[in-house]
Amino acid sequence: MTRSAEALLSNTRLIPVAVIKQETHAVPLAETLLEAGISTIEVTLRTPVALKAIEQIAQRVPELIVGAGSVIEKQHLTSAANAGAQYAVSPGYTDELLSANVLPYLPGASTAAEVMYLRERGFFFQKFFPAEAMGGLATLQAIHAPLSDVKFCPTGGITAALAPAYLAQDYVAAIGGSWFLPAEALDKGDFVSISAAAKLAWGQVDEA
Repeated sequence: MTRSAEALLSNTRLIPVAVIKQETHAVPLAETLLEAGISTIEVTLRTPVALKAIEQIAQRVPELIVGAGSVIEKQHLTSAANAGAQYAVSPGYTDELLSANVLPYLPGASTAAEVMYLRERGFFFQKFFPAEAMGGLATLQAIHAPLSDVKFCPTGGITAALAPAYLAQDYVAAIGGSWFLPAEALDKGDFVSISAAAKLAWGQVDEA
């Protein structure tokens, strides 16, 4: 792979994690995030329209870097790549996913042993998931101390109030979250509310 996930996402510190249930919402959501100053979106493969949503964003909003989330098997990588995804994210990892070399890949880890294993496999940029459920920043700081050459993208349970503390750490390259993508607003196609929330979140991140 010519670019790592870290290199691809080097210009963002905020990765929106989106569960898109209606294909028609994909492009307006992408345009809303881009207008708010956000440069990427992670579309989780949790709904029947997820791949179509990725395809629509890739084709119609090419300025936004689109990734596939909730990748748990190799076929997901292939399908996401075919749809136009530019990177892939997993809640954890498998050896098959680590060796697939289909897309720039951000594997997930939640323990020191997992971080060490991924590091041994050449992954120095990892998703820390589920961040808050696993002890949050205190756990991540403890893991980082002996593994100081690994950078993280914490995701899971992060809120507007918690985001600044995560982003203040030099080993946190970015954070993933959905607090600024209210499920009710997204389901209704209320992009005015999403725009306001996304701009507020990006302003907070930009100041961190």
